[in-house]
Amino acid sequence: MDPKIMLFFAIFAAVTGQILMKTGLNQVGSISGINLSAFFKMIFNPLVFSGIASYGIGFIAYLFALTELPQSFAYPMFALGYAIIPIFNWVVMHEPFLVTRLVGIVIILAGVWLVSR
Repeated sequence: MDPKIMLFFAIFAAVTGQILMKTGLNQVGSISGINLSAFFKMIFNPLVFSGIASYGIGFIAYLFALTELPQSFAYPMFALGYAIIPIFNWVVMHEPFLVTRLVGIVIILAGVWLVSR
């Protein structure tokens, strides 16, 4: 399979994992202290668990992509997630989206574009 497709699948899986984990943690609610009970409550939430699994699948796809792509190209592409997640959270989860965040996303995308040259 084309290593760039594997790379973008890995990025998609990482973004999906982040969104699933955050959604699951919203269901769990605020946890005031670090303890084993709180840890299990988080980990065994189905959405959090699915997010972790998505991360794992993305990691495997990234390993396959790295067999054929230079790491100096592949790893910076993960910065696309820093652009995708805030936009998703603004549109779907109605999180605030300030102009400064937009400027940051544009800078990130410009950096990814430069690295891909």
